[in-house]
Amino acid sequence: MSLHAILSDKLSPLVGPFSQAVRAGDFLFLSGQVGLDASGRLVDGGITAQAEQIFTNLAAVLDAAGKSFADVVRAGVFLADMGDFAALNAVYAKHFDEPYPARTTVAVAALPLGAAVEIDLVVKA
Repeated sequence: MSLHAILSDKLSPLVGPFSQAVRAGDFLFLSGQVGLDASGRLVDGGITAQAEQIFTNLAAVLDAAGKSFADVVRAGVFLADMGDFAALNAVYAKHFDEPYPARTTVAVAALPLGAAVEIDLVVKA
């Protein structure tokens, strides 16, 4: 099986040795996104603003792969504070329709750059 990296020029430059997404067989795996704007800075405004920026970033990578949120089969959500669960859900629900993707949400000790949330996706290719 060959791997193919997907890159959107709408996102800030990568901050580590990883791809924004990789197509492998029948699936596309999107790396976790935090709420970085195009200049590479974490957006102000807490969990809601960061989650909105994450979905903007994920949409850009999906678009680069010729996909949309309708193609997502699984989401992984990482919260620095489980108290932000309801606020995250309010943003999340605006981007997916039923049947919703399978999802895992976990609390973590910390996220890159002090982010409040990180989200990764698995997409049918």
